[in-house]
Amino acid sequence: MDKWTLVGTVNSSTYRKKIMKALAESNHTPKSLSEITGVKFSHISTILKELSDLGLIKCLTPTLKKNRIYTITAKGKEIVKSL
Repeated sequence: MDKWTLVGTVNSSTYRKKIMKALAESNHTPKSLSEITGVKFSHISTILKELSDLGLIKCLTPTLKKNRIYTITAKGKEIVKSL
């Protein structure tokens, strides 16, 4: 997917945009993302999966079942700059 399609995909969802901006500032767990962004916890995992599948974020602790830590990728940082 090209850069501008990714920008459009993230920009089309307030939730995706909030999560990307939060991860651009520092690494977070799903719970902390929910608290910071105001996005319901029940929506967070779906959004994280979408962003991960697009290569914009990655999980630093994939073997954990709870309190996984997510970070933004270099590709994700580039997209946030264009929002």
